[in-house]
Amino acid sequence: MIRRTRRGPLASVGLALVALLLAGCGFTGLYQVPLPGGADLGDRPFRVTANFADVLDLVPQAAVKVNDVAVGKVERIELAEDNETAVVNMVVNGEVRLPGNAGAALRQSSLLGEKYVLLTAPPTGQERGRLTEGARIPVERTNRSPEIEEVLGALSLLLNGGGIEQVRTIVREVNAGLDGNVPELRALLSNVHTLVGDLDSQRGNIVRAIESLNRFAGTVRAQTADLTTALDDLAPGLRVVNQQRDQLVGMLTALNRLSETAVDTVHRTREDLVTDLRLLEPTLRKLADAGSDLPKSLQMLVTFPFTDYFVNTVKGDFTNVHVNFDLDLSETLRSITNQRTPLIELPDSLRQDGASTGEPAAPPALPLPGTAEPRPAPATAGEPAPAVPGSLGELVGNLLGGG
Repeated sequence: MIRRTRRGPLASVGLALVALLLAGCGFTGLYQVPLPGGADLGDRPFRVTANFADVLDLVPQAAVKVNDVAVGKVERIELAEDNETAVVNMVVNGEVRLPGNAGAALRQSSLLGEKYVLLTAPPTGQERGRLTEGARIPVERTNRSPEIEEVLGALSLLLNGGGIEQVRTIVREVNAGLDGNVPELRALLSNVHTLVGDLDSQRGNIVRAIESLNRFAGTVRAQTADLTTALDDLAPGLRVVNQQRDQLVGMLTALNRLSETAVDTVHRTREDLVTDLRLLEPTLRKLADAGSDLPKSLQMLVTFPFTDYFVNTVKGDFTNVHVNFDLDLSETLRSITNQRTPLIELPDSLRQDGASTGEPAAPPALPLPGTAEPRPAPATAGEPAPAVPGSLGELVGNLLGGG
């Protein structure tokens, strides 16, 4: 049985007032109604926009989180000017501190839960600036998580396309390969673990090596033109070397024979060479013992009679030194008279009689050492002095300035 109710005039007036209020406020849907339990925006919130390639079923009033803590909400979602990406406008609590190059990702609260925007900071050491009012997060720094529908669709493709049979084949082959090879497999895994540990300990060196290789590649790339020119200029030289290959081979062959001969010679003369070196050892030791005396003596020998000390007598452009010349010729005369051979050729008148007969003349009689030589008689006044035998008088006269 249907029971009818009658509306009074008061109820009709109330409905009319509610309709009038909704029309006057420009009500556009439930998205404009604030949800209870939302994020605290604080006194000075700021607005941020993010470009997403796909926003899925994200709706306004969705939460904006940092480290799973709600810090804002999504105000509206619009189509970008390129008609390919979506622009998500968000309002964030002013107390939030994020770098200027922060990223944004679409996440889901649970398997079938609502979508929200997660703001993430870049890796440590890569922060730049600060996220402030009017900041924009480009599409390069935004992403989304896979949907449950996409996971189930990929699973259906695996099941319907025969993927399970392929998995079974893979498992069977793996079991066949591991059967009876468990110790070897454990040793292999142990070696792999050691290798990975060593690589991890050398991670810094590997990174530096890669960076150095990168710099080297950059340098080589910058010198590409020079390398090309060098290779082009190297071609004629290689052509000449190719033409003279026979001569080079002959030279190397001759050098090989020379080295064999030299090695054989060294082996044959090894004992003699060792003996010579041992005999040379005393001489070298004496030269080493001489030390600095040998260079000094050679210096005096080269500069004789003017030694280094003689330089001290030179003052400007004159020499401040006194020189005494000894003009006593007695010692010189004594040496000349005591010599055993004549200084000059004897005249024919002084030769012995044997010269006229064609026989070799006998040398003149010389006084024996230690005996007094007969002196000539003194000359009287007006008579010339008698000549010394062997023309010695002429030599003495010349030395003394006589005629």
